[in-house]
Amino acid sequence: MLSTVIIILVVLWAIGFFGGFIASGLIHILLVIALIVLVVRLVSGRSVV
Repeated sequence: MLSTVIIILVVLWAIGFFGGFIASGLIHILLVIALIVLVVRLVSGRSVV
């Protein structure tokens, strides 16, 4: 589930970055949040469902 969200955010980030999207700032923030969640999950050692 988390990997799906991360993939979607990366795709939206790429569209915003290369397409001049108005909401690209929001997409960058969401991407950073997703990466932080991923790192916390990897560091905490929780099993992925």
